[in-house]
Amino acid sequence: MLNVPAYLDRIAYTGPLVPTVEVLRNLHRAHLLSVPFENLDIALGREIVCDESAFIRKIVECRRGGFCYELNGAFASLLRAIGFEVTLLSARAPRDDGSDGPEFDHLALRVDLDEPWLADVGFGDSFVEPLRLRSGAEQSQGGWTYRVVECGSSLCLERAERDAVWKVQYSFTLTLRSLDDFAAMCHYHQTSPESPFTRKDVCSVATPDGRITLTDRKVIFTRNGCREERLLASDAEWQAALKEQFGIVLSKSKSRRALREEH
Repeated sequence: MLNVPAYLDRIAYTGPLVPTVEVLRNLHRAHLLSVPFENLDIALGREIVCDESAFIRKIVECRRGGFCYELNGAFASLLRAIGFEVTLLSARAPRDDGSDGPEFDHLALRVDLDEPWLADVGFGDSFVEPLRLRSGAEQSQGGWTYRVVECGSSLCLERAERDAVWKVQYSFTLTLRSLDDFAAMCHYHQTSPESPFTRKDVCSVATPDGRITLTDRKVIFTRNGCREERLLASDAEWQAALKEQFGIVLSKSKSRRALREEH
């Protein structure tokens, strides 16, 4: 059984618990402001399995973050416990050449209220509050504008970039999926040299005015559209930034950057 009060404490949420649009918005925002998007276990050789209880243990009890399968898998469990109707969706992030990535590349959520909503607390730098699943409707938040449009047999989530050009964040369908459907791609993203998650460490969390991101070599602060970077000179500085900015301490471990330098 999900310990709802413990989960709500993890995301610093103290509001009402009824399945309404306003509660969904507030839970979504609270999750993104509290739980980082991170792939740190992959470099440490700690297997991530598609198991809801494992996701919740890591995020709630260990006060860690995770990547899309973990973050949205756990968030779906919280929403269902509160009374929301939630569907797991398979999404495909675009490759460098613009083509769709593989099926089950990303896990997103559909939440049905009076109308359907797209929820996603596991895509990193993206929308902070859920979006209406209404084709063509432009929806602005946090200085960005988003829309969901039809792309052949799929739907595409797009964001208007600073030059006003619409860029696809991912494509998806509304087909009902189960968590087991994502297991193979979850394994792929932990093991394949082609996966972006095996190439570098990242830990990133939304803030009220932007985002804080820790990578292999630097910490990046984005505030109201302005970007500030600070280079990290050592693994000790990397570990200190991880603790200071995200409250994460990886005991008896080293960053991927430190392991590369040793070899």
